[in-house]
Amino acid sequence: MEEYLNIVSHFAVEGRVTEVKPLGKGLINDTFFVSADGPRQYVLQRINNAIFRDVDLLQHNIDCVTAHLRKKLAGDADLDRKVLRFLPCLETGKTYWTDGNTYWRVSVYIPDSFTHEAVTPASSYDCGKAFGAFEANLADIPDQLGEPIPDFHNMELRVRQLHDAVFSDAAGRLADPQVQEILSALLPFEEEMCKAERMYREGKLPKRICHCDTKVNNMLFDADGNVLCVIDLDTVMPSFVFSDFGDFLRTAANPVAEDSPLYDKVDFRMDIFEAFAKGYLESARCFLTEAETENLPYAACLFPYMQAVRFFADYLNGDTYYKIQYPEHNLVRTLNQLALFQSARAKSAEMAKIIDSLR
Repeated sequence: MEEYLNIVSHFAVEGRVTEVKPLGKGLINDTFFVSADGPRQYVLQRINNAIFRDVDLLQHNIDCVTAHLRKKLAGDADLDRKVLRFLPCLETGKTYWTDGNTYWRVSVYIPDSFTHEAVTPASSYDCGKAFGAFEANLADIPDQLGEPIPDFHNMELRVRQLHDAVFSDAAGRLADPQVQEILSALLPFEEEMCKAERMYREGKLPKRICHCDTKVNNMLFDADGNVLCVIDLDTVMPSFVFSDFGDFLRTAANPVAEDSPLYDKVDFRMDIFEAFAKGYLESARCFLTEAETENLPYAACLFPYMQAVRFFADYLNGDTYYKIQYPEHNLVRTLNQLALFQSARAKSAEMAKIIDSLR
């Protein structure tokens, strides 16, 4: 407790801190709820600077985004529940404090708010509308934002990493017939799935400010189930809109978890796709180009493919990146995401018809 009290003391907290306790089960940052006897409660986070190596850039992005969103929503009586607010460090004015080894930040807690883990068509529509509005509100942001995780959703990089893993065969797994089957299933689609990078180089596809981690649990809901605000802004950066569209569907449209070995249960749910696309286009069509809109079905296929490639490369490398619970964990993840990619790709024409109907 004393350690956390000292950390919080570096921020402009109102009132006396009475308690600090763990909050949530975040996979990246350590998060704590801070009780104070003032008008507000707070959230303390230790920023994982092993992943976010440039914390100054990370917080610059977040500061620019939250400031711009506040301008966009100025006049909204519920503004403080619709945009995150981070406190300045008393010594530096920056929205983080460091002792030279660890990095910390404090945000204002939004009371009577909830996160969800599961999705329905109805909540998928709400999520699509919220993430589309998030992008639309940031379409005219004047600030220059950087990449806190460089090349995070660069498919060409992921393909190169897979080829490097095959070449080195660090864990000696390449001779396994199942591994060869997976390679035969993945490699023919490399060029097709790298379309976004080619279009960008040709000037046919812009980069936008995107969330880049569009999970249902990365937004807050009120007690009535209405979306309050988008949270977890660490991965906000310039990217293709495909990142926000495809990554949400990768998890939401799969009826089983990404590491489920029940491959026959893996399916790309079209009811989730249609609901999310409807909400997303209602908010985002005001800024989307024709090229972005017509390639949304590609985005839905891209992200399970990208994740299959990433899991598979890690398996070949000896499981050096993703945490595993048993030796074949990354192999199971690969097969799951490969099945999802195949299901989504088989439904591409149906997706295109839905997008056309929603224009």
